[in-house]
Amino acid sequence: MSQEGKLKYSDEELKEFEDLILEKLEVAKKELNYYKEQLSRKNDQGTDDTAGAVKMLEDGAETAEKENYNQLAGRQQKFIVQLEKALIRIKNGTYGICVDTGKLIPKERLRLVPHTQQTTEAKIARDR
Repeated sequence: MSQEGKLKYSDEELKEFEDLILEKLEVAKKELNYYKEQLSRKNDQGTDDTAGAVKMLEDGAETAEKENYNQLAGRQQKFIVQLEKALIRIKNGTYGICVDTGKLIPKERLRLVPHTQQTTEAKIARDR
């Protein structure tokens, strides 16, 4: 049966996506932990023995770096939540179905963006 006439993915297909999502989730959690470690390390480091002007420059660079790690950690946390929600959709049988059109999201798109809830066409239409 072609994907066109299907209303949902088979259990085997869902298992493939579940494995893919679990793999991405593991990597995402490791990256989030890395960002958190970097942030806590930045908080622990003191540069008390540095001269005034140099210390101000270092503090500015450190602040920018901390903000960057904060942003990365925030994005990663959001990504993890999206992946976890995708796992829930697999369990309840709604995974791979576009929330806007009700059509099956192509496998190629799901392999690239496994947490998506829209076909490419629906996403483009929504973003306009």
